[in-house]
Amino acid sequence: QVQLVESGGGLAQAGGSLRLSCVASGRSFSTYAMAWFRQAPGKERAFVATIRKDGGSTYYADSVKGRFTISRDNAKNTVYLQMNNLSPDDTAVYYCAADGTQFPSDYLPGYDYWGQGTQVTVSS
Repeated sequence: QVQLVESGGGLAQAGGSLRLSCVASGRSFSTYAMAWFRQAPGKERAFVATIRKDGGSTYYADSVKGRFTISRDNAKNTVYLQMNNLSPDDTAVYYCAADGTQFPSDYLPGYDYWGQGTQVTVSS
């Protein structure tokens, strides 16, 4: 069992930056690929980025490529999402998720564990 807790969301202006964190409980964090998804109001939850269990490879949605960076610190059981050059289209609840079997994967049902989400709001 893995419990995930996100933090770092908030209000940012267009062009600004935010850094999200997701801390995992348990001692098996390094065996999971980790990912970030987001859900905007009235829309389905969508893939943002994923990182291999050893941190050696990453994969991004086209909409965030070049602006967002996913990273992890296995010693701290934490995955991060650095978000730069934010736009109002990035406004959403952001969720971290863990997948014990697949990488890279943007397939939402394949992720085993989910956090409760953190709100990111970008004003124009």
